Amino acid sequence: MRNILNRNQNKAAEVRKLLASEKVMMVNIISSPGAGKTTLLECTCEEIGRDFRIGVIEGDITTDRDAQRLKKYDIPIVVINTEGGCHLDSHSISKVLGSFNLKDIDVLFVENVGNLICPSQFDLGETFKLALVSVAEGDDKPAKYPMLFREAEAVILNKTDLIPYTNFNIDKFRSDLRDINARVPLFEVSCTSGDNIKMWYDWIRMRLKSYLI
Repeated sequence: MRNILNRNQNKAAEVRKLLASEKVMMVNIISSPGAGKTTLLECTCEEIGRDFRIGVIEGDITTDRDAQRLKKYDIPIVVINTEGGCHLDSHSISKVLGSFNLKDIDVLFVENVGNLICPSQFDLGETFKLALVSVAEGDDKPAKYPMLFREAEAVILNKTDLIPYTNFNIDKFRSDLRDINARVPLFEVSCTSGDNIKMWYDWIRMRLKSYLI
């Protein structure tokens, strides 16, 4: 495992260097299946696509259904089917970067395979990791999967409109998250209803503007 991670890290360094040379910010979105990664991308492409040039790498075990949902935004999309693999790695990312014209992209979103464990361990050469969880999964995810929340530069709690219909303890979620990563920005949103989603848009715009200077 150590050898695998070392080889992955070497390739991740190459990917990071290439993206930096082209001034492309890469965001590695990690979540469980069904937490709302694709819905978040739909909202984000609709909003910030007016100001920034977006590309997407769609990681999934099979099918291109998520990519099909994003086609309406007329952005470059590459699908990586892992055929059973539980995560993307830097080698798979490196192989598909040639499919993009990086000079025409400001931000490259990677929708990783739905999983909170393996994707957290593999550096893709991303600018930062974005952790996405949903109310429907329960409030214990930061405590159960601390590595992801420790490394994430932002956390999105999605489907907050469902809180009144669940036993989700928002105070416990916040407390557990702060114990692991005290300064990480937390965006409590509903991608479906649009509740508080503007806070995420403002933050990602700010990150992009500072990165592209």
